Amino acid sequence: MKYDVVIVGGGAAGSVLASRLAENANTSVLLLEAGADYPDPASLPDEIKFGGTRYAEGEDSEHNWALRATTTEEQGEIHVAQGKVIGGGSSINGQAMQRGFPEDYDSWSAMGNDEWSYHKVLPFFRKSERDLDIRDDFHGTDGPMPVRRRQEGVWPDIQQAFYDALLKDGFGAVEDTNGPNPAGVGVSPSNNLEGIRMSAAMCYLGPMRHCLNLTVRGKVLVRKVLFDGKKAVGVEAESGGEVFTVEADRVVVSSGAVKSPHLLMLSGIGPGDQLKEYGIDTVHESPGVGQNLWNHLSAHISYKVKDGKTLSAGADGAHFSLHYTSEGSSEQNDMVLRTNTVVDEREERVPGLRTKYDTGDVPPERAARISCTLGLPDGSGQVRLASADPEVQPSFNYQYLQHPNDIRRVREGIQMGVKLLESAAYKDVADFRISPNDETLASEEALDLWLRKSVGTARHVSGTCRMGPDSDPMAVVDQNCRVKGVQNLWVVDASIMPRVPRSGGAHATVLMIAERSVGWIAEG
Repeated sequence: MKYDVVIVGGGAAGSVLASRLAENANTSVLLLEAGADYPDPASLPDEIKFGGTRYAEGEDSEHNWALRATTTEEQGEIHVAQGKVIGGGSSINGQAMQRGFPEDYDSWSAMGNDEWSYHKVLPFFRKSERDLDIRDDFHGTDGPMPVRRRQEGVWPDIQQAFYDALLKDGFGAVEDTNGPNPAGVGVSPSNNLEGIRMSAAMCYLGPMRHCLNLTVRGKVLVRKVLFDGKKAVGVEAESGGEVFTVEADRVVVSSGAVKSPHLLMLSGIGPGDQLKEYGIDTVHESPGVGQNLWNHLSAHISYKVKDGKTLSAGADGAHFSLHYTSEGSSEQNDMVLRTNTVVDEREERVPGLRTKYDTGDVPPERAARISCTLGLPDGSGQVRLASADPEVQPSFNYQYLQHPNDIRRVREGIQMGVKLLESAAYKDVADFRISPNDETLASEEALDLWLRKSVGTARHVSGTCRMGPDSDPMAVVDQNCRVKGVQNLWVVDASIMPRVPRSGGAHATVLMIAERSVGWIAEG
């Protein structure tokens, strides 16, 4: 059978595209996902259904690719979870619905992508969401994705201390961190409802499953995009050991910022030297494929919470974050501080399986942390081919903390968090600091080494198929998400971002990107 549109990847972007394109009954849509599909919500595994479990992010879970990536030379490779299940990252993530700042999207526009200014993307943020707290011109009220700020009831003691310490330190409070002026300390928006992770698959695909023109297939690995000359005509896929082809008038790659460039390169679109090295016939040489990898890195201060003090308040507990400007920064609100528990906020729903953390002799359930996130990194990494075999994962390197401005800002963020922990607001909450220890904090050199050995990733991978004008030789797609140099092929996911938004999340922006792109793909 030939389809009007084949979408490769059933993650957040793919779920949005499939559901929206299928709203036109005359458009046949096929969505292919390498991981499992769960068409019946009742069949969702607990690790996907319940937002309090992080087991789906683990190396042993079948619901993520269990990729390996280099962070720094000192730390080497670490496990990186990327969703391999219907809903993709939205089915395994921490349910942050934090938008970027208006300045983020205006900066995309200034790079030659005038269709992506804040003024032009705001309607698509609104279209994607159903904000349960705020009703104004900046928020949607009838979209598929619920947004709430989980601020009912008594604040947990660690959140109250964080909030009080920042106000005492001179930072302002902000009610709406998704509004036009989100700087300050405020409650982080979430798409968790009463403990349930509201994924894009659940919210977008679920209501459209009955449509006869929409076909969703799980456990199908797309090996490459097929071309007739420079025109995409379908995909080669594999399922159950069988390799087959699917014909389509339009092909959309929505496999995420690691797997999308990987698929393009396997298909003959990418840096010429890599294609030649692995014997892949070149369809179009595009040097930017896999480059420009942006991500949010995080470093954590951990501490023992005094007995009797609360760390969480269930599904409706408030979660505070601070967007602030680092000293001497040329860009506003380039940093994020937040506080949270070390272990899962709610009792683990998968018995005996819990993410492991290094808390020394302190029981993990009595430990909390203050996290410092680099919102606008200056350094970027890359994704590279490791083989022409689609089953072999690509290699990728975050190249964290190589830029001097990055390590300076994270170092200062950790020092700032340590001072907060020593403030009067934490006197009755924090027992003692677990890490970094005093010896590490004694010198910049020691602290920098500790950071390079311990820095973590927020998994907001983006930029590896970035959009840009023809004057940008590293741009992979145009601002309508069409892959340059070929026909009938689009990329729609976080990989097209010219730069990662400065917020502590990417999910809301990915939903917006997909909503924004629907019309262009529908027009063909």
